[in-house]
Amino acid sequence: MSLRGEACVVTGAAGFLGQRLVRLLLEEEQAAEIRLLDRRVRPQLLEALEDVRGDTQLSVFEGDIRDGEFLRKSCRGASIVFHVASIIDVKDAVEYGEIHGVNVKGTQLLLEACVQENVASFIYTSTIEVMGPNARGEPVVNGDEDTAYECALKFAYSKTKKEAERRTLQAHGELLRNGGRLATCALRPMYIYGEGCRFLLGHMADGVRNKDVLLRMSRPEARVNPVYVGNVAAAHLQAARGLQDPQKRNAIGGKFYFVSDDTPLVSYSDFNHAVMAPLGFRVQERLMYPLWLLYSFCFLMEVLCGALRPLVRVVPPLSRQLVTMLNTPFSFSYQRARRDLGYAPRYTWEEARRRTTEWLASELPAERQRIRAK
Repeated sequence: MSLRGEACVVTGAAGFLGQRLVRLLLEEEQAAEIRLLDRRVRPQLLEALEDVRGDTQLSVFEGDIRDGEFLRKSCRGASIVFHVASIIDVKDAVEYGEIHGVNVKGTQLLLEACVQENVASFIYTSTIEVMGPNARGEPVVNGDEDTAYECALKFAYSKTKKEAERRTLQAHGELLRNGGRLATCALRPMYIYGEGCRFLLGHMADGVRNKDVLLRMSRPEARVNPVYVGNVAAAHLQAARGLQDPQKRNAIGGKFYFVSDDTPLVSYSDFNHAVMAPLGFRVQERLMYPLWLLYSFCFLMEVLCGALRPLVRVVPPLSRQLVTMLNTPFSFSYQRARRDLGYAPRYTWEEARRRTTEWLASELPAERQRIRAK
């Protein structure tokens, strides 16, 4: 199926994944309109898309995803919503009310806007973190959508993303005002990397400060499977095509899919080294501190910060949950997405790594300058 002539809404369109998805939609589909919804959309983004825009109308909708009337206006006349926007917070630095308001309330309001404005298809960008890992650090190797895994989520980010995903899948089949039915699905990407990834920039900056030696926060055996941003965008496009296809709509609707690619299984720290080694970076051979010491430090910091919380909010640099996530083998297959959605990685590991490294190389001089100026 094609999205030719459709009006598509992309929330978080100015973000890391959102920009890549908008560009892919312009390159591969002849949509009548793509609506870029975000708090702020820089004019430079629109200028950068001119080379692939063709006859597609690009419309900017700037506003708050917690504003129901704004969302109704953004969805009016559209047929597909890609809900990419969320607050990503791996350190629990954001107040729970704020992250819940954006990630959960915003999603609920957007689903309601789709029902009111007769939007037929809704694709939600979830995350691997709705799955875990759990506090015991129990591993998953090449898991799939049927993998049973017991986990009580602790991060506000993972909890709110899980709740938003649940509401999205529960909304599948809801009656639209025009008598049609809403079709929804959710995609769970692994850790997403590529050009524009702010986490990679942060790791590179830490390495520059450490005399071009990358910090090791993950054991080599704690292997995960990161996924390239271009392949995640391709999975979203395939999901939209599937939901538009009457023959696939009910088979896909109401389900979630893991999204990975052929990036080799590797620890987070060794992945950073893989994309930055061509730039002259080395990586520490061993963990900065033994795991038991890191857990003890995190426990003490959490107790201290909890005691101070009534007076001031202090966010520790590390938490036990983050240390567990960085040191637990946790990998998942994309074969179900291949079978049901027709998803296949567009970019090989070699090309994804080359593109990522070239982007980091372009950012490195400015990063060195910024750190020297401090």
